[in-house]
Amino acid sequence: MARKSAPDDLLAPLTLVVGQEELLLDRAVAAVVTAARAADPDTDVRDLAPGALQPGSLAELTTPSLFAERKVIVVRAAQDLAADSVKELKAYLDAPVEEVIVVLVHAGGAKGKGLLDAGRKLGGREVACPKLAKAAEKLAFVKGEFRTLGRTATPEACQALLDALGSDLRELAAACSQLTADVEGTIDETVVARYYSGRAEATGFEVADLAVTGRAAEALERLRWALAVGQPPTGITYALASGVRSIGRLASAGRNMRPGDLARELGMPPWKVDRVRQQMRGWTGDGVAAALTAIAQADAAVKGGSDDPAYALERAVVAVAKASRAGARPY
Repeated sequence: MARKSAPDDLLAPLTLVVGQEELLLDRAVAAVVTAARAADPDTDVRDLAPGALQPGSLAELTTPSLFAERKVIVVRAAQDLAADSVKELKAYLDAPVEEVIVVLVHAGGAKGKGLLDAGRKLGGREVACPKLAKAAEKLAFVKGEFRTLGRTATPEACQALLDALGSDLRELAAACSQLTADVEGTIDETVVARYYSGRAEATGFEVADLAVTGRAAEALERLRWALAVGQPPTGITYALASGVRSIGRLASAGRNMRPGDLARELGMPPWKVDRVRQQMRGWTGDGVAAALTAIAQADAAVKGGSDDPAYALERAVVAVAKASRAGARPY
């Protein structure tokens, strides 16, 4: 099996699924199983839990059956295999059995790297499933989900969904599927808000977005909900400070810069630059200073400087909303 398998060859003798993003790992395995069963409905699938591949069992698993059906053998957590099992796997991969597909699920990294390197050297097809840690990566995932489902969602809707649900890819994927099934036409921010407003993970930044655009009453309503569902007060002050600082940073950036250059300069994704630009209307330099002072006071209060942190947060929200309409010298 020395010849390199094509990336799209789902029936390759060996597939290496590498990474730590559980949803992507499961999807990569499922794609191989689906392709194998499409080619042969009687395909025998053995999905081995971590530690289930014991020394000496590989030969039995890969032995052709009496009816010669295709086999798929999925080895989970391959980086944790015992040395004897690794030795057997390497020997098998040097001379694989026809109609048997092996899928090694490996976390990557240094542990068990010898098996991974051997699989690569032998030409195994590789699917990368890295952990999506950055906000931009998760946003790209949401956009890709809607594209895969054949639907159009606005950038604002994708960001709103990410803000509402947080970083769990399974939950994000399920939400994209639900919206696609329930909503006709373009999926926009209003639709996402109707389905997913009130999620605890979103409320801190929802409060900030409402406050920096001067909608004090709505921001106070969201603040009370945030506290009721257990949102940490420190997370809310962080969201408020982040929103106001973003406005100040964008206002002080070069006005003639191209959007891409501006995004790189500020360390913001382009969608956030556009959002902050819309939020800037009505803000002044004095307003930013006043808002940050109020937020700092609230932050001190919620960290032990007050007997009523909720009241301190309400005052900060009102101060931020007021500052957004501060004066005659808008940014």
